[in-house]
Formats: sequence, C-alpha cells, structure tokens
Amino acid sequence: MHPQKDSQPASGLQHSLKQRHMTMIALGGVIGAGLFVGSSVVIKAAGPAAIISFMLTGALVVLVMRMLGEMAVAMPAVGSFYEYARLAFSDRPTCSALAGFLTGWMYWYFWVIVVAVETVAGAQLLSYWLPSVPQWMLGLGLIVVLTLTNLVSVKSFGEFEFWFASIKVAAIMVFLFLGALYVLGLWPSTSAGVASPGFTHFFAHGGFAPNGIVPILTGAVAATGFYFGAEIVTIAAAETAQPEKAVAKATSSVITRVLVFYVGSIFLVVAIVPWNSVAIGTPYVSALAAMGIPGAAQLMNAIVLTAVLSALNSGLYASSRMLFALTKRGDAPKALTKLSRNGVPVRAILVGTLFGYASVVMSYLSPDRVFQFLVDSYGTVAIFVYLLIAVSQLRLRRRLEREAPERLRVRMWCYPYLTYVAIFGMLSIVVAMAFIPEQRQPLLLGIASLGVLLLAYGVRALLGRRSTLVSTPNLNVRANHSHPPLAP
Repeated sequence: MHPQKDSQPASGLQHSLKQRHMTMIALGGVIGAGLFVGSSVVIKAAGPAAIISFMLTGALVVLVMRMLGEMAVAMPAVGSFYEYARLAFSDRPTCSALAGFLTGWMYWYFWVIVVAVETVAGAQLLSYWLPSVPQWMLGLGLIVVLTLTNLVSVKSFGEFEFWFASIKVAAIMVFLFLGALYVLGLWPSTSAGVASPGFTHFFAHGGFAPNGIVPILTGAVAATGFYFGAEIVTIAAAETAQPEKAVAKATSSVITRVLVFYVGSIFLVVAIVPWNSVAIGTPYVSALAAMGIPGAAQLMNAIVLTAVLSALNSGLYASSRMLFALTKRGDAPKALTKLSRNGVPVRAILVGTLFGYASVVMSYLSPDRVFQFLVDSYGTVAIFVYLLIAVSQLRLRRRLEREAPERLRVRMWCYPYLTYVAIFGMLSIVVAMAFIPEQRQPLLLGIASLGVLLLAYGVRALLGRRSTLVSTPNLNVRANHSHPPLAP
C-alpha cells in the first residue's frame, strides 16, 4: 500500500492530540469519582486492608495496560483493542468477527452508561450549590455542553480533558503531600500540641484486617470498575501525530500512577480516619476535615465534580470513537461513519448522547428497574473487555514474534506467564462475584448483557451483514499511523 500524507489520514480522523493531551488523558483515566467516593465501600468492608484490595486490582490493570501498550505501539489502530480482538482470531474468521463485535459493542455499552451515570452524578453535585434548580436541568446542561465540546474537534476534547485531569492530578498530589505531613506529625496543628494519629488507626480498631481475608478479596472485585478508563489513551493514539511514542510513554507510567494515586491516597485515608467511623462514608472530605482544612466539603465537592465531568467527557469521546471503528468493519450502520470538516464523527457522538439522554430520563422515571439494571451490569462488562484484551495479546504476540518482531518496541513483561496470571486473575474475579451476595446481581446482569450482544451478532450474521473484511489479515503493514493499521 502507498503511504498517505499525514494531513489526510486513512481513517479521516485528525491528528490533533499532542503529547501533553495524551499524558493527561492517561493520568485522568485512572482518577475517577470512584476513588474519591466509591473507595469508602471497600474500606468499610475490608478495614485498613483495603490497601491490599486496591493493590491486587491495580496489579491486574497494570498488566492489561502493558499488554495494550505492546499491541498499540506495534499496530496503532482506530478502535484499538476492537481491531486487536479481530486480528487475534484471524485464523478463524467466525471467531474473529465475533470477538471484534463483542469487544467493540461491550466497550461502547460501558461508556454510554458512564455518560448517563456521570450526568446524573454531576447534576447531584451541582445541586449542592444550586439547590433551587431541578436536577434534570442541571444534567441536561452538563451533557449538552460536553457534547458541543466533543463536536467541535478532537483538540477541543483534548484541551478539556487536559484541564480536567490536571485539576484531579493536582488535587491528589496536594492531598498526598498534606496527608503525609499530618500522619508524620509535621502538620501545624500537631506541632501546636494536637496529637497526630500516626499509624495507630491501622491496628486500633480490630486490627489491620478486622473482618478477615474474604472482604479483602471482595473489595478487590468491587474496586475493579474504579480503574477502568486508563485504556482510553490507546484509542486516542489514532488521533495523535506520534501514536507509538505517545502510547509507549503513557502506558509505561501506569505503575507509578496506580501505586501513588490509588494505593498512596487510600493508605493516608485509613491512617487519618478510623475505618469503622461514620466519617469514612466520605473518606477524603473527612480526612481533610480531620486535618483542619476549612471548607473541606466544598473543596472536595468541586474536585469530585471535576472527576465526574472528566468521566463524562471521556465517555462521549471513547464511545464515539469505538462506534466509528465498528462502522469500518460492518459491525455498525455505515451512516455513522460521517465525519465533520474537523474530522469528528458527529453522528457517532450524537448516538451516544441520545442513549445518555434516555438513560437520564430512566434514572428519574424508573430508578429501581431500568436505570439500576444499567448501573449494575456495566461493571461486569468492563471485566469482560479486559479479559478479551488479555486473550488478544496472548495470541497476537506469537504472530508478531513470528512475522514482525521489529515492531515489538514495547513488550509485555515475562510473556506469556504474566499474561496467564492476568487472565487467571480476571476469571477469578468473575467466579468470585458468583459467591459474593452483593456482586451476584451485577454478574447476572452483566451476563444478560453479553447474551443480548450474542443474540444481536446472530441476527447480524443471519441477515448477511457480516463485513467482507473478516478475511484473514496479516501483519505486513508498517506501524506508521498514516497507514490503515490492519489491512486485510
């Protein structure tokens, strides 16, 4: 195939994202509202040992991101792991089409639900300052503003995400610094005679693991969804001028992010706030209040709102780009392929927002049925996506070593052993969910969602809409982003 100029990429998407955008997209993807609010659920169940819960789940995410980094650097592609799932089973055309279909649509489903959930959450947070304004109006305003942002250009998305992520990262780093001073007895109030708790809360209320080992493992299951989002950087790689460099840099730093942002901040929270106190329900607000920081509730509300807006912004972006990729292989209607002058998949974005609008309405009309089904099912779907990513890397690595070893500039550690460890870990999470009462319903609903997608694929195949591009591809294209990355 002949190279194309960078100004006219094969996909039609623009290469407007810069390295600073990519770095913050990766950083912001790890830090969500789940860390600031949802972590309290894990701490209440596991006690101070919640640190181990987050370390276990974080380790799996680190491994998955390394796998994605290996594949994305070797084969930058619009749709990222959607394409890798197809390639991994290319020796079996039916499996190839099914793997791609399931990966792409499950990922799209996850993010459109995130759009809905974060819209509702954002409206609730805004009502803290605007109690007289109906929440549905606040939610509508949020989704409209961020939809317009995504419709303008990919650079517009990148700029918004850069600043959202910058605020989140700055907030976590300040918290880590101030929290460390407080725990070590270097905080002004402790110098004035107020005793620092030090590390006494780790053992003073029933011990480090007061409820035993089972809550630690169940906490790891619950924490899985908190980490999801780091993989967006591999999707965004198709819209940057240097995808290999951007992805390699972003994925290589994920270990530091997980250890510092999640494990480090949870460590400080349980050191400052007793795990069995009522205050742990709002862990970071309570930690700031314990340190005597004025306006802790207002400050944390603003930070959580930023995290919510970031997730909403990312959800609109990720769902639209995955839907755009699905159209290229015949897995979604071709009408959604249309791009604006700025290289933005307008219709794909709007379809995701329409689902978001509908879900917001459902959250008010039927919060105990339809909306709850969506919320309970999407976390399990995320695990299924990560599992497919790991299986894809396991199979593609063998082909790359055989056909194009020069492309393996980023390599999965201890292949294939750590890949098997990751697969085993994720399968263990799925199995564990069946034995954890509060996780049983999300598992069943996730499986039901998978069943619906299998049925949809069956209908698609029956109607003869399977893409002709399912034929066995090879790896004889260069890893240059200006080429169609996975040519048949």
